[in-house]
Amino acid sequence: MSSGTGSRDLSALTVGFIGAGNMAFAIGSGLIKQGVLKANQVIVSATNLENLRKRWAPLGVTSATTDNSEVIRKADIIFLCVKPHILPVFAKSIEGKLAGVDCSEKVLVSVLAGVKLDRLKSEFASLGINHVRTMPNTPMQVGAGCTIYSEGFGVDCPKTVRDRYEDIKFMLNQLGLAYEVREDQINGITGLTGCGPAYVYQIIEALADGAVKQGAARDQAIRMAAQTVMGAAKTVLETGKHPAVLKDEVCSPGGATIHGVHELEKGGLRATLMNAVEKSANRAKELQ
Repeated sequence: MSSGTGSRDLSALTVGFIGAGNMAFAIGSGLIKQGVLKANQVIVSATNLENLRKRWAPLGVTSATTDNSEVIRKADIIFLCVKPHILPVFAKSIEGKLAGVDCSEKVLVSVLAGVKLDRLKSEFASLGINHVRTMPNTPMQVGAGCTIYSEGFGVDCPKTVRDRYEDIKFMLNQLGLAYEVREDQINGITGLTGCGPAYVYQIIEALADGAVKQGAARDQAIRMAAQTVMGAAKTVLETGKHPAVLKDEVCSPGGATIHGVHELEKGGLRATLMNAVEKSANRAKELQ
């Protein structure tokens, strides 16, 4: 279920991003642009310091480093955005550097596809850090994301950790929709929420191409296609109507739309999209 929005004072928090690529930037930039965090509350790390600063400086972020352990030392909440296959190497590389550092009230938020909470706990056992597993998506950078998440705390975790978890839920909800789910649901839903934006971008491109074929200017066609998709999505969310009902409302008897819908059915659009979600979900399971 969605954790809701409400309001929280996050001004005392320091939030870190390790492996500051596209996903880290989507989350971090979204939080700053939405006014959830100030730039001076953010610290980022990656291997190329020059590129890191160049990308994050326009947001006002000045705390950038190539030392991943520095992020964990300084931050209260750390978004781990490295590739899943380098997790063992990453964990080993910071273990010695953080010896003696108290991580018992810090929360590591994993965005690693397919990596389960049990494995995170095992890889970072020596740190004693707390874990949340998430699967966000890149539209978070414009406040229109969709995130699923699950926590891996014990019943005896400190109250500070529970408070941090509420902070995390608040942040995720400020960047779109966020749903707490059972961990065993995450891989399956990843094929929709995590990978879905790529499918929609292809649909937008294809719709624009169709308009260009009919004589529309390319830049206008892309914007019109994007607006059409956004408008349809917003209608689903705000009316609460089933997409099939909304589709029928557009399809006048014998009209232009139903002829186009027939072509989509002949091309297997729905089956193809269902297959894409399934294929991506299965791949997410393999990544663990």
